[in-house]
Amino acid sequence: MNFDLTPEQAQLRDAVRALGRRYGHDYFVTKAKAGEHTTELWDEAGRLGYLGVNIPTEYGGGGGGITELAIVCEELAAAGCPLLLLVVSPAIAATVIARHGTEEQRKRYLPGFADGSLKVVFAITEPEAGSNFHRLGTVARRDGDDWLISGRKCYISGVDEASYVLVVARTEDATTGRLKPALFVVPTDAPGLTRSKLDMEIVSPENQFLLYLDDVRLPADALVGESLDAGLPALFAGLNPERITVAAMGAGTGRYAIERASEYTATRKVWGGRTIGSHQGVAHPLAHAAVQVELARLMIQKAATLYDAGRDLEAGVSGNMAKYAAGEAAALAVDTAVQVLGGAGMTTEYGVATLLGAVRAGRIAPVSREMILNFVAQHVLGQDKSY
Repeated sequence: MNFDLTPEQAQLRDAVRALGRRYGHDYFVTKAKAGEHTTELWDEAGRLGYLGVNIPTEYGGGGGGITELAIVCEELAAAGCPLLLLVVSPAIAATVIARHGTEEQRKRYLPGFADGSLKVVFAITEPEAGSNFHRLGTVARRDGDDWLISGRKCYISGVDEASYVLVVARTEDATTGRLKPALFVVPTDAPGLTRSKLDMEIVSPENQFLLYLDDVRLPADALVGESLDAGLPALFAGLNPERITVAAMGAGTGRYAIERASEYTATRKVWGGRTIGSHQGVAHPLAHAAVQVELARLMIQKAATLYDAGRDLEAGVSGNMAKYAAGEAAALAVDTAVQVLGGAGMTTEYGVATLLGAVRAGRIAPVSREMILNFVAQHVLGQDKSY
């Protein structure tokens, strides 16, 4: 068992860390509070090849896997720049197209993913069904050679930055009459597609939206894959990378918060000339948070390794565990950092309270901690399904 990065992975980690620190958390917060996007950072990361590390080389990418993309997500977050669109576009959408799209779809979309010039967001969650694809209300039906899609989606990230949205809908199987999931590449300016911005209590440059699809007409080749049979495997192809990269972003955020707090407590003196970090009441909570973040990083590494090896079922278990562990660890790390910094922890200047909303959301999305516990109880511990 080898925990060492390859030389290429180590170089990637160092390079992305340097890029992230050149921009830093101040840049991230300034953009978010101004209602702007982190376009400069995204574009530079794309030019340097970091956004396409998981794209096959024949389409302009780096030829790596989710392990490499998780490194990018973690290091940018560790520099105070947790970019949610890294999860949505390169991890979910690009993986779906690369693994289950037609060859024509790969040629059309993957080069743009690889250089960052194309952003594609993902729409599965609905107001009534949540992300339970068995109960989705968004339906696609045939109209000649075209498709017509109608339905509603909610909490869809980054629609205002994207050229396309990958929509999960349900279609009727002509042979059985049963509804089955399918994925469609929908232009964000398609007639019949409208959006409404959701106001969120999260400091983030990425916005959340409600989407309304009212008989959105799409050509036949908007369907991902050669047939409707590609729908279910394509959907699951995107979910494991989503969980792994969300976890990586959480671990990076936890590292950032602990680093900021440790720098402060190692130099701040209040009682008798001793640093506040010399007191166990301050040092132990930070050390505990650091242990939890490191444990989460190990599970992320395991999940990414399994996924890149094609062991999807095992990666599903580890990916869920990684997401759970990182969500808890990130929330603990940021909360602990705020606490040990005292009043300074609540200021924008010290850059930790600005992450409270994001790490709290990480315990909810893209799958809640409770649903992960349900999954582990059922699929790992062999318990009866509870819902």
